[in-house]
Amino acid sequence: MDETSHSRRQGHGLAQGILPKQAIEALIAEGAIRLASPAADGQAQPASLDLRLGQRAYRVRASFLPGRQKTMRERIAELSLHAIDLTNGAVLETGCVYIAELQESLALPSSLAAAANPKSSTGRLDVFTRVIADRAREFDIIDPGYHGPLYAEISPRSFPILARTGSRLSQMRFRIGQAKLDDASLLELHHRETLVAARDPSIQGGVAVSVDLTGFDGDRLVGYRAKRHSGLIDVDRVRGYEIDDYWEPLHARDGTLILDPGQFYILASKEAVHVPPAYAAEMMPFDPLVGEFRVHYAGFFDPGFGHAPAGGSGARAVLEVRSRDVPFILEDGQTVGRLVYERLSEPPQTLYGAALSSNYQGQRLKLSKHFR
Repeated sequence: MDETSHSRRQGHGLAQGILPKQAIEALIAEGAIRLASPAADGQAQPASLDLRLGQRAYRVRASFLPGRQKTMRERIAELSLHAIDLTNGAVLETGCVYIAELQESLALPSSLAAAANPKSSTGRLDVFTRVIADRAREFDIIDPGYHGPLYAEISPRSFPILARTGSRLSQMRFRIGQAKLDDASLLELHHRETLVAARDPSIQGGVAVSVDLTGFDGDRLVGYRAKRHSGLIDVDRVRGYEIDDYWEPLHARDGTLILDPGQFYILASKEAVHVPPAYAAEMMPFDPLVGEFRVHYAGFFDPGFGHAPAGGSGARAVLEVRSRDVPFILEDGQTVGRLVYERLSEPPQTLYGAALSSNYQGQRLKLSKHFR
């Protein structure tokens, strides 16, 4: 690695932003990201790293954060009900909370921070997953300069899952400084690159994304609602399950959908979404003050998502939605989330959908990769 590239990746004032795939691979080579076993094929994504489950998980009484005074191992010793061996696979039941060791650990330089999110397939299975570091006071946020192990909190909501050592439920981004685009920069980028398929989108702390309740291409299907008391899903089995065994299809009627409390819905955005190659994006839940619902899982959008040269023209954002404590009427075109864009620290060598296995490039309304 030349001196300039090394300086950029250490954050010595040259390039702020989200690290692309080649910079993540350099961090692995340098030992800033430590792997308990060799990297898996496709583990490094265009602007994120998949995190793999380790050998053990622990059933705990409740979700928790370790706080500044304790490590995760100390808290697990206090709160664990029993240990689970993941090497041959284990069933994680709905309504339970588990803490799993991860195969990745960190030795970050002081200029480099990280953030985690569920993978797209994890969110679409309604598996609530968050990453926790030692002495953390927030989920999914890794402070600059952190040295230590990583753990995943896992809580299946709709379906029991079968997971094992090496299963990938979470992903992590690495960031030098702050590269989030303000509203003026977002508007300028939209005029240049068309971030969403709307002539004059709402931009206020991000680009507004609304829900489509009319159906696509003459099809009246607008979404799916998870069935209760369904079967087990192996998180590593692709296209292994019938949709009708797990999901109830929802069809357009009058442009509205009543969200029932405690139910999980898969819907799609009205706008096609575009992440230009030099940027990465994240879907932020919409302000809960505007309605009794939320986009259940924020999500990462890699550079090249929806990018026409990478095969993504017309790609919609898939929305994982839950109502809160009361039924709520969701209307066609209602804003349900906002896309926040950040610059990459350097041009990416790989785009989403171009050279990697990308299950959701060019998607419309689409369930997770587990369903036929």
